[in-house]
Amino acid sequence: MLVISCIKQVPDTTQVKIDPVTNTLVREGIPFIVNPYDTHALEEGLNLKDRYGLRSVAISMGPPNTEATLRKACALGVDEAILLSDRAFGGADTLSTSNVLSAAIEKLGAEEAVGIVFCGKQTIDGDTAQVGPGIATRLGYTQLTLVDRIEFLDLKRNVIRVRRKLEGRHEIVEAPLPVVITVVRELNRPRYPTVPMRLAAQETEVKVWDNSVLKLDVETVGLKGSPTWVSKIFSPERDKGEIIGDGVGDPEGTANLLIDKLLSKDLLAV
Repeated sequence: MLVISCIKQVPDTTQVKIDPVTNTLVREGIPFIVNPYDTHALEEGLNLKDRYGLRSVAISMGPPNTEATLRKACALGVDEAILLSDRAFGGADTLSTSNVLSAAIEKLGAEEAVGIVFCGKQTIDGDTAQVGPGIATRLGYTQLTLVDRIEFLDLKRNVIRVRRKLEGRHEIVEAPLPVVITVVRELNRPRYPTVPMRLAAQETEVKVWDNSVLKLDVETVGLKGSPTWVSKIFSPERDKGEIIGDGVGDPEGTANLLIDKLLSKDLLAV
C-alpha cells in the first residue's frame, strides 16, 4: 500500500515579485525551501512507512529546479520521488494544481493501492488550504483536515482514526481508507537526513512526469485551467512599535498611558 506525501517548493522570502504580464511569481534569484507544513506531511508518511511497512512516495509539481526539493525527500527516506513538470502546468491556481496532483495519484494508484495522501494544511506562499481538499474531492477520497495526531491505523480493516485540531477543542474522527489528510505542525517533529542518506539521494532517480505522461486536457491545467487570477500582490507596510511607560516600576501608570493612547486613536469604547 502507498502513502503519498505532496510537497511544494515555496519562496524563502516575504518579498516576492510578480510578473506584470502573467501575474505569476518571478522565480529567478529567489531562494526556495520546502513548504514548512509539508515537511510534517512528509515526516508522517515516513513514520507510517517505518511502523507499517507502507511504501512512501513524495510528489511535487513545479519547474525543473523542484528536483532539489524532492532530493531532500529522498535523503529522508522516501522510496520514490516524482516531479510533475511541464510548461503547460505553469501558472496554476489551486484548482488546476489539484487536477495535476490528482491525476498523478490516480496513475500511481493504478499500479499499487493508495492508502493515505498527506498534505500540509496550507502553503506559506498562497495560504489557501485548498489543494488537499481539492485532491480529496477529485479522487473521491475521505477528507480529514487539520490533523495533529494519528490515533491508529488498522490495515486489516482499512480504517484510520485521527485527532483534528479545531478552535478551542479537538475532534476524534475514524474513517475508511483511502484518505487525504492535511496536517498541522503539532503532528510530529521532522527528522534530519544523515550524511550517507544525503549522498545517496544525489544518485537517486527523481522521475519526471510531464503532460505526455498524465495526458490531461491542456485547457484544464496551468494558466488556461485556472479561473483564479491574481491582480495584485504586495507586502503590507508595518509601522514601528512604540514602548510606553514602565510596566515593571509603574504598572498602574503604564496602564493609564495605554488607555489614553487607545482612546486617542478611537480604538477603545467608553
